[in-house]
Amino acid sequence: MSSRTAASVQPVETGPVVPHRRLRTAANLAVVLAGSFFALYPLLMIIGASFNPTNSLSGQTLIPSQVSLVNYQALFNSEYTPILRWLWNSITVSLISALLTLTMTTLAAYSFSRFRFRGRRESLLATLVIQVFPTVAAIVAIYALLKQIGDIIPWLGLNSLGGLILIYTGGALGANAWLMKGYFDTIPRELDEAAQMDGASHWLTFVYVILPIIRPVLAVIMLISFIGSFNDFLLPRVLLNDSHVYTLAVGMTIFLNNQFSVNWGIFSAGALIGALPIIVLFLVLQTQIIGGLTRGAVKS
Repeated sequence: MSSRTAASVQPVETGPVVPHRRLRTAANLAVVLAGSFFALYPLLMIIGASFNPTNSLSGQTLIPSQVSLVNYQALFNSEYTPILRWLWNSITVSLISALLTLTMTTLAAYSFSRFRFRGRRESLLATLVIQVFPTVAAIVAIYALLKQIGDIIPWLGLNSLGGLILIYTGGALGANAWLMKGYFDTIPRELDEAAQMDGASHWLTFVYVILPIIRPVLAVIMLISFIGSFNDFLLPRVLLNDSHVYTLAVGMTIFLNNQFSVNWGIFSAGALIGALPIIVLFLVLQTQIIGGLTRGAVKS
């Protein structure tokens, strides 16, 4: 080996480097485990309470001393908890409003991304500014609006699932349109131009060229809209007053508040059953979700 080559070889540091890396790895692992336990602990408590026949949170442990299905039997057999009816109402409202939101958002985002027209920037800013105001600030206006609509079209008024779907669909356009527009902007315009050179119209280009590419962000918007509507409590509580049209969140909460003895076990069983539709939808869309969340933030 020449003197130049020997001089260029740097000695390998074997001092405190390896212990330092191990310490950092151990610290990162401890943070991950602590965060995972913090996130999973409430879920584990709910699961344990649902199978605990004592129907109480007093002395509740992660693994109950006795495991029983008595809470689930009481949930399905009680006349005060039509759980299947409430669950069906929640799924119906959330699914229809998510599909309508997805349709409106896709068309609006495509227009904002691909077309240049007067008022385009102002419309984008307006849809975003509207989302700044919380729902509670407009609850009185929403109530009055549905009351007036109900005088003309009863199935879109107060105490109706149609009215709830109408409010959810109109209120979810702004932020979702911005997210989807950012995804549209990452798609090269050359694809549109190539399709139009072959004789395709804007609509055919959108349906046969663009839609197959944006499946990831469609899955993300679908999941976000569904979860937001399914978990909402405030609007259904104000707009619905008949137990037959209650959503799951409203029905279970009112059941819990109306009991002389708080039935935490039955409530926990209902909460777990209510989580199943979201889990199923996530499993169906999981292959598209990660790509939709990452690409939409690349360019806006």
